[in-house]
Amino acid sequence: MLERFLKQTTFSSQEDFMKNFRVEVPENFNFGYDVVDAWAEEQPDKKALLWVGKDKEKIDFTFADIKRESDRAASYFTSLGIEKGDRVMLILKRHYEFWFSIIALHKIGAVCIPATHLLMPHDIVYRNNAAGVKMIVACGDKEVTDRIDEAMPLSSTVKLRVSVGPYVPQGWEDFHKGLREAAPFVRPEHVNTNDDISLMYFTSGTTGNPKMVAHDFTYPLAHIITGKYWHNLDENSLHFTLADTGWGKAVWGKLYGQWIAGANVFVYDFEKFVPAEILEMIEKYHITSFCAPPTVFRFLLHDEAMGKYDISSLKYCTIAGEALNPEVYKQWLERTGIKLMEGYGQTETTLIIASYPWIEPKSGSMGIRNPQYDIDLVDAEGNSVPDGEEGQIVIRTHGKKVLGLFKEYYKNPEMTIRSIKDGVYYTGDVATRDKDGYYWFVSRADDVIKSSGYRIGPFEVESALMTHPAVVECAITGVPDEIRGQVVKATIVLASAYKAIADENLIKQIQDYVKHITAPYKYPRIIEFVDELPKTISGKIRRVEIREKDQNKAAANGKVSEK
Repeated sequence: MLERFLKQTTFSSQEDFMKNFRVEVPENFNFGYDVVDAWAEEQPDKKALLWVGKDKEKIDFTFADIKRESDRAASYFTSLGIEKGDRVMLILKRHYEFWFSIIALHKIGAVCIPATHLLMPHDIVYRNNAAGVKMIVACGDKEVTDRIDEAMPLSSTVKLRVSVGPYVPQGWEDFHKGLREAAPFVRPEHVNTNDDISLMYFTSGTTGNPKMVAHDFTYPLAHIITGKYWHNLDENSLHFTLADTGWGKAVWGKLYGQWIAGANVFVYDFEKFVPAEILEMIEKYHITSFCAPPTVFRFLLHDEAMGKYDISSLKYCTIAGEALNPEVYKQWLERTGIKLMEGYGQTETTLIIASYPWIEPKSGSMGIRNPQYDIDLVDAEGNSVPDGEEGQIVIRTHGKKVLGLFKEYYKNPEMTIRSIKDGVYYTGDVATRDKDGYYWFVSRADDVIKSSGYRIGPFEVESALMTHPAVVECAITGVPDEIRGQVVKATIVLASAYKAIADENLIKQIQDYVKHITAPYKYPRIIEFVDELPKTISGKIRRVEIREKDQNKAAANGKVSEK
């Protein structure tokens, strides 16, 4: 399969990779036909998806199975009136029907909008109206379908609601009944051009309503690097990315690049994250590669079950979603012998920077650039900065279409123009680059703390805190201060053994500890202990939520100390 899209598929060094990696993009590429159906025709019994339900039931799907069920879904959706260009929202958790549905929508030429099951009615109303959603396909959980129903009176474009069960409310279509009764699917004469929109995600910024990130039909090809060269997959791999299907990491880690590489995708459709259950899955099914946010690795390392399961089948681990603290890298390596290979990208892109198998990862570094992108670091005026200096990560397009870079913010040309100026896409993330070409995350541009004339990146302080045994998770933010402009605040989730002694003495101990780990001016003058940090659905810490709570006060409620 890879040879269809790459002239060279193996690389011995980063120099070789940068020089010779090129994706050949076919005309009118469609992932459903050109990858899924191609595998089904050539190797129908090849395993595509190993799905385990919340009650530990297991189903294996081959590529022939995926083709058959996606064809049925495409026929069924077409019978309901879904056509090329129609927008369809999928709210399916980790249910296997997600894979049938997204491939079906690709085959029709419709636009797929994955969304989380945690959306409230007002969130659903906004998304329906902003995107012009025609149909919603959702998991049959009553609390989910009730929230969707509550949104309907204000969602004028939605004509159809489909439940995959087990609960099918009145007025809803039954997905599985529809598939059973579907007529044979006939491929339309013309489905798509490469430039047509196939996929949209709502992504939240620090202000305003979520933006609609639109990708075209070539987007899956840009994830060849993700699956083959970052996850390091081959046709014998069983790959486990933890993500829920409602956010972008799902297609990053459990669909496009993985299936092009010929890997089998593992899915655990759990309701609540339990570290021991993840370890159990790795042991029981002999999972070979694993990708999750840093938070998950931290919880695995701190869970007593870590030493109770044999996870020696794991050969490769990757990490994304938040910058990787060096201490987590060190502890995982000590416990498993596996180096965590970091990757960085955005909903608007594919993998921008990563550590690849042929390079030696540097603890705390995101890695080196993806050859698909011309990456640079620039200052506030848009000028390139030298190695060692902070700058915003940008992608230079040179006025050309860049594989994997989003097409537009749907129905928001002003925002699109602000993000892509004069042929340069501004990520909003700040980093440094060393002399070897490795990139080091500093912060979101709007997360930088300015205190007493110093610029302080949250990540470097968080990394120092994470080496303290009391700290399981933390977030660094700036709190307004009349004298210093801002002071550094640490919001900390404590390890179980330290919760009983969460007092001023522990605060002082942590502050002194940070002063000895990093430059003293960076230490957190304010510390708050909490049970959990606010996060997005994708597991990223919502520092903006912490900042908003602290906006009009110098110290937060609870156990807070300013020294």
